[in-house]
Amino acid sequence: MDTTRVAVVVEDEDDIRGLLSTILSQAGFEVFEAATGAEGIELVRQHDPLVTTLDVNMPGMDGFETTKRIRSFSATYIVMLSARTEEIDALQGLEAGADDYIAKPFRPRELRARIDAMLRRPRHRVDGGGAENEDGDEWRAHRGLRLNPAMRVASVDARDLELTRSEFDILADLLVSGRRVRAKSDLALMLRGEEPGGGEFVSESDARAIEVHVANLRRKLGESPTHPRWIETVRGVGYRLTADQA
Repeated sequence: MDTTRVAVVVEDEDDIRGLLSTILSQAGFEVFEAATGAEGIELVRQHDPLVTTLDVNMPGMDGFETTKRIRSFSATYIVMLSARTEEIDALQGLEAGADDYIAKPFRPRELRARIDAMLRRPRHRVDGGGAENEDGDEWRAHRGLRLNPAMRVASVDARDLELTRSEFDILADLLVSGRRVRAKSDLALMLRGEEPGGGEFVSESDARAIEVHVANLRRKLGESPTHPRWIETVRGVGYRLTADQA
């Protein structure tokens, strides 16, 4: 069990920063606060937080640029918060490396639920049913791509991949599923820590976010969506692993 969970709150408005700190403190986090992106980056470097919340509209360096810079050295869960409600803003946040994007005003219960879902994701079963190897010896491989769910590492052709948590979890899920098609809605639920078939709502924005994650994943893998080596698009449905042979 984690005994010292740390969170960083990056928010320029005092009242919202205080609210976020209270919510996270009540969830058991030790919270460090920053009012600017530059200050937030330094706090992430110093404290290696499990969770970081970021406002999009900050003076100077905005949340998108702050996220990119944090992602260059940290795997912290990043939740972006913004009064911007346009879908393009949410997609831009995900492309920058955020794990989730929540519109303001938000409900404290919603934020807690989103964070709880993210924290469940490393326990996502990717070994096809057996007990995950605690020594980290359980590797998944496909056409030069290797992934270890216990160690949370992945490589392609002996080149290490720097993936966000969402990208890693999607790739792990596809490697387990093989040639079985994974719908965008199922992948969205997986990222939220929920199981399909329970009547959960998946919006068009959720499905679009999966498309963005897969596009970013393909870019990092270095594959073409029209001639995929690893991830095959099933038009109108979702994605599946390519066949073993080209």
